Amino acid sequence: MNPARIWWETRWFAAAAVLLTLVPLLWPTVAPFTDLAGHVGRYRVMLGTDADVLGQWYRFEWRFVGNLGVDLIVASLGRLIGLEPAVKAAMLVTIALTASGILWISREVHGRVQPWAFLALPLAYNYALHFGFVNHCLAMGLALNAFALWLRLGRLGRPGVRAALFVPLAALVWIAHVVGWGALCLMAYGAELARMRGQGRAWPAAIFHAGFGCAPLALPFVFLIVWRSNEGQSVTQRFFDLRFKLGWLTMVFRDRWAGFDMASAALLAILLYRAIRSERTEHARAVTFAWLLLLLAFVLLPFMLFDSAFADMRLAPYVVMLGLLSLRVGATTGAREKAALAMLCLAFFGVRIAGNTASLAITGRAWEAHLDALDHVPRGARLVSFVGDYCGQPWAHRRTGHLPGLAIARRAAFSNDQWRLGGSTPLEIVATGIPGYDSDPSQMVLAAPCAIQPAFSTIAAALASLPRDRFDYVWLIDPPAFDPALVAGMTPVWRNETDMLYRIDRLRQSP
Repeated sequence: MNPARIWWETRWFAAAAVLLTLVPLLWPTVAPFTDLAGHVGRYRVMLGTDADVLGQWYRFEWRFVGNLGVDLIVASLGRLIGLEPAVKAAMLVTIALTASGILWISREVHGRVQPWAFLALPLAYNYALHFGFVNHCLAMGLALNAFALWLRLGRLGRPGVRAALFVPLAALVWIAHVVGWGALCLMAYGAELARMRGQGRAWPAAIFHAGFGCAPLALPFVFLIVWRSNEGQSVTQRFFDLRFKLGWLTMVFRDRWAGFDMASAALLAILLYRAIRSERTEHARAVTFAWLLLLLAFVLLPFMLFDSAFADMRLAPYVVMLGLLSLRVGATTGAREKAALAMLCLAFFGVRIAGNTASLAITGRAWEAHLDALDHVPRGARLVSFVGDYCGQPWAHRRTGHLPGLAIARRAAFSNDQWRLGGSTPLEIVATGIPGYDSDPSQMVLAAPCAIQPAFSTIAAALASLPRDRFDYVWLIDPPAFDPALVAGMTPVWRNETDMLYRIDRLRQSP
C-alpha cells in the first residue's frame, strides 16, 4: 500500500501548478514572443476574412507539412472567437500541455510527483518559446504527454492498445512539428531500451526489440520522405559545435534579465549535478535512457536543420527537463529533508513564474505602444516597415522584428516581414514589383553594415532604395538615427518616443 501523499504530491496541487504556469500569458493581448506577431499575420491570411485585399499579396494553400500545430488550432477557433483570442488560446494550450506532461511523466515513473518536477515546470517558458518557435513548443508539449501515456500503457501491459493509439498520435505530433515527433521517438525508444535491459536482454537484442516495439511511431517517416523529397536539397549548418551547445544550455531561461536567467540555469545545473552524484537520489531507468538519447541528439543536431534555424537550441530545455524528471528522492531520505527539497523547488518555480509574468507584461505594454501606429494605417494599405536592430543581440531581444505582421492581422495591410520558407509554410508571397522589400529580413535595419548580419540592410540604404511608387506608408519601429532628407516627400502622420509613421506623398504609378 502506498503511504499517504503529501500535499505537493496530490492531483489537486498538480492541477493548481499547471494553472499557475498559465499566469504569465494572461495579461498580454498577444503573447510577446519574437516571431509570433509574424505568425499572426499568416493566420489572418489563412482565415480568409480579408481575402479581398490580402489576396493580391499573399496566397495560403494548406500543405501536409510537419509544422502546422498552432495554425490548426487557430484555423479551428479563429472564426468562432476571433484571431487574437484564438492565438492566445493556442499559447495557453502549449504551456498547459508542457506543464501537464512534466507532472504526468514524474508521477508515472515514480508513482508520485517528485520535487524535481517543480524545478522543471519553469522550463515551459524557455528560450525557444520566447523566440516564437510556437509550433515546435506545442509539439514538444504534445510529445511529453504522449511519452507519459506510452509509459503508462507499457506499465499496465497494454501493448496492443498502445500500438493502436500511437499510430495516429505520432502523426498528430509530427503535424504539429517534426522535431516534436523526433523527440517522442527518442524518448519512447529510450524507455523501451531500458525495459529490455531490465528484462536481462543483451545489448544487441535489447536494441533490436526496442526498435520493433516503437514501430507504431514510424508512420511519419513516410510523411517526412514525401515532404522533403518535394523540396529539393535540405539545408544543414554548424554540426557538433560544442561552444554553441554549452551556450544554449546556459540560455534555457533566456528572457529579459541576464543575471536572473543565468543564475536560474546555474542553480538547475548545480542541483541536477548534486542529485546525480548523491547516493540518496534514485533514478527512473526509463526516463534516464530517454534523457541520454535526447542529450545525444542535442549534441549531434546541427544549428540549421532543413529550413529550421536554431534546431539544437530548441531542444536544449527539454534535455534539462528530462534530466530532472529522471530523479526521485531516495527511500533513505528523511521526511524533513524531503520537505526542504520540495520547498526549495516550489520556491524556484514561484520565483521564475513571477519573473516571467513581469517580463511578458513589460514587453506586452511595449508592443501595444508600438502598435498604436496601426490606428493611423487605413485598411488595405501597402505598408513597408523598418525595425531597428543590433549587430550583436543583447541578452534581452527587442522582440519587435516581426511586429509588422500585426499590420496584416489588424489592418489587412501588406507587410514586408513574412518568411519565404518554401514548403515549410503554407503561405506564399505573391506581391510583385518590390524585390528586396517583399519578405523577411527586409524589415530589419541596422545603423551600419554588420558582418554577422549580412542579410540586414542599413536604415540609410533601405530608405534610399525604397520603391516609393509601390508603397503607401513607411513604419519605422525604434530605428537607428538617419538623415531626415531620406524621408523627404513623406508626411509624418504619427509618432511616439521611438517610432514614426509616414505617408508617402509622391505620386504613385499604377501597379
